[in-house]
Amino acid sequence: MNVSSIVVKTAPKYIDEVVQSLKDCEVCDYHMHDGQGRIIITIEGENVAEELEKLRVIEAIPHVVTADMQMSYSEDELDAHMEVIEGGNAVPKMLDDENVNIASMKYNGDLKTKDDLITFTKKFDATER
Repeated sequence: MNVSSIVVKTAPKYIDEVVQSLKDCEVCDYHMHDGQGRIIITIEGENVAEELEKLRVIEAIPHVVTADMQMSYSEDELDAHMEVIEGGNAVPKMLDDENVNIASMKYNGDLKTKDDLITFTKKFDATER
């Protein structure tokens, strides 16, 4: 089960209309809003695809300017990562190697500056560590 929080933004003059539409759409849970047009909701789904379908419904509501996921929790994903961490060495071997040549390490940059994350991750996965 995935749970994600979303900040929906609208023009302040449409806040009441958008809040009511969110309450009526049955794909999310409304939590709160402010006078500046920001609305906090959560969605749940069995997987990311289901959550994205619900996000598209929210984005299609009239007067919604943006609907951005802010935080996401995936119980199954967490369990899978915990199994890996508990069953192996979470620290890459090269970080424990006192003889590794630091100059040979490749810095791949800040993810925030990457325009094409798919290509970047493929190159990163191919990087020798």
